[in-house]
Amino acid sequence: MAKRKGFLLVTMEPPPVLEEEFNDWYDTEHIPERARIPGFESARRFVCISGWPKYLAFYDLEESGVLDSDAYRAVSWGGFSPWTKRILTKVRGQYRASGDQVYPGSALTGEMGRLTVIRFRGAPDGESREIESGLLANYEKRQETTRIRLFRSNYNDQIDYIALVEARVPFVDAGVDLSAFGGAASRIDLFNEYVPYWIRGHLAGVYAHA
Repeated sequence: MAKRKGFLLVTMEPPPVLEEEFNDWYDTEHIPERARIPGFESARRFVCISGWPKYLAFYDLEESGVLDSDAYRAVSWGGFSPWTKRILTKVRGQYRASGDQVYPGSALTGEMGRLTVIRFRGAPDGESREIESGLLANYEKRQETTRIRLFRSNYNDQIDYIALVEARVPFVDAGVDLSAFGGAASRIDLFNEYVPYWIRGHLAGVYAHA
């Protein structure tokens, strides 16, 4: 059996007057800093087009223990840069989740046009099967779907289950059958739609892709 991948997910939103600097910080310091850490297998940003907070960052990890490594600790918490500390005191909508990928277990973030994020807040482990079966019932057979993943976060003594559904295009029918989740449906407290973020595209004679 393949070892489960780990993950780190963070949301936040800056005030309008800080947004330009916020993105500069994320793009030039925060994301590159984490992408260099051994065990970080991806570092992606997304922009919310339906829901809140506006920005989401997601990192695939070789395993959840990567967040306990000396390399990660060197740039986190007590190792935060002065710029990071200043930015983090200004943003709102901060949420952090980390742990293991429980379904399918070892899939990495792919290319997509849309990302649906569903959070089951405070869900006990006994409801994980209901959440998984509900996700598959709602999304597995839709032609837009490219990848379904479920993650278990155990951060700050709070267990949350987080579903990420990748799609090529927006779902024609955005409706969800809540009954498929059983009692776990009552745990949903976030249901957002995101698109991939990028710094800029390629414009010949002006700048290269970044």
